[in-house]
Amino acid sequence: MSDLQRFRLPDVGEGLTEAEIVSWRVAVGDVVGINDVLVEIETAKSLVELPSPYAGTVAELLVAEGQTVAVGTPIIAVRPVGAAVAPEQPAGPPAALPGVPPAATEVAVAPADVPVEPGLIGGPAPGGRTSVLVGYGPRTTSAVRRPRKANVDSLAERQVKPQRHGGFEIGRIVEPRLAEEADAPRPEPHRRQHQLAHARAATGAAAGAHGQVLAKPPVRKLAKDLGVDLRDLTPTGPLGRVTRDDVLGVGTASADPEVPTSTGSARETRVPVKGVRKATAEAMVASAFSAPHVTEFVTVDVTRTMKLVERLRSHRDFADVKVSPLLLVAKALLMAVRRNPGVNASWDAASGEIVVKHYVNLGIAAATPRGLVVPNVKDADTLSLHDLAAAFGELVATAREGRTQPEQMARGTISITNVGVFGVDTGTPILPPGEAAILAFGAVRAKPWVHKGKVVPRQVTTLALSFDHRMVDGDLGSRFLADVAAVLERPDTALLWT
Repeated sequence: MSDLQRFRLPDVGEGLTEAEIVSWRVAVGDVVGINDVLVEIETAKSLVELPSPYAGTVAELLVAEGQTVAVGTPIIAVRPVGAAVAPEQPAGPPAALPGVPPAATEVAVAPADVPVEPGLIGGPAPGGRTSVLVGYGPRTTSAVRRPRKANVDSLAERQVKPQRHGGFEIGRIVEPRLAEEADAPRPEPHRRQHQLAHARAATGAAAGAHGQVLAKPPVRKLAKDLGVDLRDLTPTGPLGRVTRDDVLGVGTASADPEVPTSTGSARETRVPVKGVRKATAEAMVASAFSAPHVTEFVTVDVTRTMKLVERLRSHRDFADVKVSPLLLVAKALLMAVRRNPGVNASWDAASGEIVVKHYVNLGIAAATPRGLVVPNVKDADTLSLHDLAAAFGELVATAREGRTQPEQMARGTISITNVGVFGVDTGTPILPPGEAAILAFGAVRAKPWVHKGKVVPRQVTTLALSFDHRMVDGDLGSRFLADVAAVLERPDTALLWT
């Protein structure tokens, strides 16, 4: 096994400490090349596909799907191309076990003339090898053929001297069991399989009674996350295994015995907090209680902006990209940042400094099935309107597929959250950690508005700006929000600021 190359879980993000194995893309025996995708993992930020650094044959998957492992843990073993597979060790004198007399390493062998089931002690194992008791090696002495006896019942009268090891007696029931099976009529193949299944189930139940509960690693992890003791469950899976449904049946039950549980469906559903959702929760708590938030609002007539959106959608230069009101809100924000650079900053507690960024990595909050992510467009302030639209389209598509990479969410400087797509008028967004401001863009609605001295229906929206009051005071935050509103109310204002 020394020729195997073990691939350890790498740090694919900034300060990643652990990740969950979501799905293996290879199986034992598969031939892989360098950079072939081996596994999909979920980090605290996103789903990531890990490529193979080795070329060879998959020898072993060291971690099961659903398990969370620390960075640096070996997760797969690959046998390099041309490496020889270690041959099977020939039968020879086994190493003596501590505290076990040498005679204990010998295994009782059934007489050659008595039919023995493959896999039983002394019987032929699949492939023609002699099956032995696990951990004791093959018998060191050659088997001596006994004279054939007419009655196989005499086997039951023969006793094998039991030898103790680890609190268990070895060899007491070996030959009596062979005698019983020799006397029993040979069952049909399908009946034999049925009997073996019952035997395995009984073995599993006995193991469970001694504290060894049968369950797959993902089920054990789910039970741990929900605080469920596997020993309290009644297994319903094959071979007496505890299944995911068994765990959820306990996790969703009412804790109050006087409150009846629903017979049709569960009254509660428990969702493990992990991966992206766990990281988001921790980040939001840290931000809310470390940065003093202030939120300001402004209601804007965006009728001219909405007309501009329609013109751009029909323009041939924008035929290959999606044009939305969010695109023009982002452009207005970028222009306001240029006039008010203090909102594009971060707080350096270690040095006691405010770091003003002269570039804009514009974050766009996106809701995904795995939780909220805020990927950002790097150097968004240098992009044309068309290129910004293309970057938004790629960013949103990747986020919806759950494929946003940690690098795409790192080093954001200011963000936008579009709550209007849900029909929400406004909100008080929480700052992404490390940023000084975030803008909430509400729903655009037709409302009565005073325009040119008359009350007429106009397209109106509400903007909300949350900012860190350590870096942004009320004057700076108000001027920045007013500039964003001015560009959205009259897009031609941008011509005066360029």
